[in-house]
Amino acid sequence: MPVVVGVEIRKNKEVFYFNPRDLDLAVEDKVLVETENGLEWGEVVELEKVLEKKKEKIKNVIRKMNEYDFSKLRENKRKEKEALRSCSQKVEDRELKMKLTSVEYTFDRNKLFVYYTAEGRIDFRELIKDLGYLLKSRIQMVQIGVRDEAKMLGGFGSCGRMLCCKSFLHDFKPVGIEMAKEQNLSLNPNKISGVCGRLMCCLAYEYKNYKEMKKKLPKKGLKVKTSQGEGIVKDVNIFTEEVTIDYGKGVLKKVPAGEIHIGILDKFKLSKNK
Repeated sequence: MPVVVGVEIRKNKEVFYFNPRDLDLAVEDKVLVETENGLEWGEVVELEKVLEKKKEKIKNVIRKMNEYDFSKLRENKRKEKEALRSCSQKVEDRELKMKLTSVEYTFDRNKLFVYYTAEGRIDFRELIKDLGYLLKSRIQMVQIGVRDEAKMLGGFGSCGRMLCCKSFLHDFKPVGIEMAKEQNLSLNPNKISGVCGRLMCCLAYEYKNYKEMKKKLPKKGLKVKTSQGEGIVKDVNIFTEEVTIDYGKGVLKKVPAGEIHIGILDKFKLSKNK
């Protein structure tokens, strides 16, 4: 089984695996790699990963980037700005219902990736002809989602930190509204949605911990006994492991979870909810 390194390439930060050959590589090294699209540049993010046998041939890391490579990369970035202006003008001329996010050349400028968002399918065959003639490069249109758009463009979340998808997340995991409910968060969309308009990725970070911690505690609505009598669970604080009990007649008290006794029927309900 081949030993490879993971290299993050292009603006969508997708990780591909390459043969490092005899190069002495470290994480964060900038390298040139051989791909089916030509010569591309990327950043090493994984070292010495063993892959199961693959049908397709694993391509090589060509070399670590040198000063000449970095100067060419800067030139490519300048060319990309020009290409984005040209693409935007052609999209406007043809009145296509799509939003351009960014463009990106391969290192050898043999191919230009055009990233866009759209609500439906777009017939961009004539657009590709226009751009190919104008930019003298092969064109590949890449439709992306709003989460990918945020990952490419970057920004800051409500926490004040750089977006997770821009800084360290390589893959998007499914995020559901039940994660917010489990953590007793406000279900106000403005408070639990990221800049992309979708549920924040960080809702998934502590979700499993909340579920595990809640297994040790009675759920709301259960009838329980304490040294102060019988009551109904009104609220649970998983951090302090305290339970708020309604003893009736407006009497609410916080009780340590360890002092609570659950009836036989409610024990059965509690075990089912786990």
